[in-house]
Amino acid sequence: MTKFTVRVLGVVRRIPPGRVATYGDVAALAGRPRAARAVGNIMRACGRPDVPCHRVISASGRLGGYGGNEVLKRSLLIAEGIRVSGQRVQDLRRVRMTCHLSGNANGHRFRLKKQT
Repeated sequence: MTKFTVRVLGVVRRIPPGRVATYGDVAALAGRPRAARAVGNIMRACGRPDVPCHRVISASGRLGGYGGNEVLKRSLLIAEGIRVSGQRVQDLRRVRMTCHLSGNANGHRFRLKKQT
């Protein structure tokens, strides 16, 4: 597992239930702000029950593939209280977590905050 993958998984573990982050948000927090696609690939291959990959979505609010099981991703988000219509998260501004880096620019120290 690469250092970047370890950082990505750590970031995703910190997204609380009922909130989402974009692939780009996660990439930025993991220290590679232009690596949203790489985050998507990591999420697709993850399969770890301790990593809430379903909370990572596209910047447009689309759910993404979730390893080929978008129905499950949709169900998990709805179970956490996130409104989903079709393949998009509704009211994304309310549920999206934004990244605020503090200290270490590599994303090791960060906090996620609710977007206002």
